[in-house]
Amino acid sequence: MHHVRFRDPAGAVRTGEWHGDSVSFGGDDYDLDEVDVLPPCEPSKIVCIGRNYAKHAEERDEEVPDRPLLFLKPPNAVAGHGDTVTLPAGKEQVEHEAELAVVIGEQCRNVAPEDAEDVIAGYTVMNDVSNRDDQDIETNWVRGKAFDGSAPLGPVLADPDHLPDDASISLRVNGETRQDSGIEHLIFSIPDLVAEITTYMTLEAGDVISTGTPEGVGPLEDGDHVAVEVEGVGVLEHDVRQD
Repeated sequence: MHHVRFRDPAGAVRTGEWHGDSVSFGGDDYDLDEVDVLPPCEPSKIVCIGRNYAKHAEERDEEVPDRPLLFLKPPNAVAGHGDTVTLPAGKEQVEHEAELAVVIGEQCRNVAPEDAEDVIAGYTVMNDVSNRDDQDIETNWVRGKAFDGSAPLGPVLADPDHLPDDASISLRVNGETRQDSGIEHLIFSIPDLVAEITTYMTLEAGDVISTGTPEGVGPLEDGDHVAVEVEGVGVLEHDVRQD
């Protein structure tokens, strides 16, 4: 199933089923233009993985890390399907990064790789919007990665069995394909990421692990429309504006 959180015409927040051009809850069906699609979860944190595709590391002129490169995005970074992301003012290079995101289903710590499936609620799609002006000159990436709206997420939470082992991942800006790869190229697997992260921190239900971006990252500009697609999961769409 593809689960969706949405605000219905009466203003109530519902968790229902996604049907592509409509959503449903409690026997009622709604066209997408009747509802506000919300992020599929409310994470206390998003744990992101840097340089988890070799070709992306190459295009950034960086080495492939010998262990997962972890950084955090806070809750203020979350945006939803159909939202407009406001880019940080005065920045020259803000880029898109298409990513498969893992949604955690229960509080967990010290999870072995072979047990990772037990704590995964499902999968969604994320755009790790990145302010390179600051990312490239700081070590903790707060200005570069944690600004408001820098983690569009959605539109659905797909049950784990919907994700193919070699799922394609792509991103289009104004209809032009910028990124086109597959999750079989991940350097560190999802079970290994869950194990590594929970060695150091407790993950809560609704927390997100964003697994890294393939090659093809590029600039975003005022007025752009972005579509990020992960096979078996869905298509996340959002607009971009520049102050």
